[in-house]
Amino acid sequence: MIDWREAWEAALYGVDGFYRRESPAAHFRTSVHASGAFAAAILAYARRHGLRSVVDLGSGRGELLAALDALAPGELALHGVDLRPRPADLPARIVWSSELPDQVSGLLFANELLDNVPCDVVERDDDGVLRRVLVDPVSGDERLGDPVRTPEALAWLERWWPSTRAGERAEVGTTREALWRDAVARLEHGTAIAVDYGHLRTDRPPYGSIRAYRDGSEVSAVLDGTCDVTAHVAVDALADAVGGSLVRQRDALRDLGIDGARPPLALASSAPRAYLAALAAASEAAELTAAGGLGDFWWVVSEIR
Repeated sequence: MIDWREAWEAALYGVDGFYRRESPAAHFRTSVHASGAFAAAILAYARRHGLRSVVDLGSGRGELLAALDALAPGELALHGVDLRPRPADLPARIVWSSELPDQVSGLLFANELLDNVPCDVVERDDDGVLRRVLVDPVSGDERLGDPVRTPEALAWLERWWPSTRAGERAEVGTTREALWRDAVARLEHGTAIAVDYGHLRTDRPPYGSIRAYRDGSEVSAVLDGTCDVTAHVAVDALADAVGGSLVRQRDALRDLGIDGARPPLALASSAPRAYLAALAAASEAAELTAAGGLGDFWWVVSEIR
């Protein structure tokens, strides 16, 4: 058995890891896949703040960038960053790389990236000691390992995810914060936004939040590279680490004009096709802002002026 973080890293990003082979859209639905309205909101944000470029960190197959390019051809400099090779059907003017540039200016965006950044999993034992959780990558069997001794992890747990009862688990967010802190540090001017599902210190899940998905369904979290493995982000700790602010996705999108309001019924008789198109758009917007769903996602927003 090995540490959860080590097994998780290999399962997602190793030589034959899940994200080396698979497209996210084939296994789970994000805001980008749910509706073109999400790209419209990102375009509106860039225009409102005078940002002329978008760097999408963890681009998947470049769906967001392709949608932005279709909405405003040539208006924004678009750059996708992902471990996968450049998608063959991506418009030629979109730049693609496997690493984030040293310097970024404009909008640095990461949608459902940090939940896939592996982190240490710890559990409090019957004697009250916090121990690292070990796992068999093939079977998923677990046992408790050595006590947590790293000062950084212990300090983070005490501040952001304290526990008192035997069996309680935590996912140590320091790896996520280190990645996003490094990304934000590269931003010379503009805004960095990390969008993810997460929790606050007042409502941490007592037994952790690890989930796994394959082909659109939740499956057992086995770390053999056959499924996507995620865990919610401690978004308050993340915001503190980068000096960012927190806003729910439903509030952010409504502020950008995506509110899910139904079109006036009178339009159905005067312009039925327009009414049906507006109704479909409202339905998509409602999904993006729905409580209990995508609307509950958090935006961690950091502005560099």
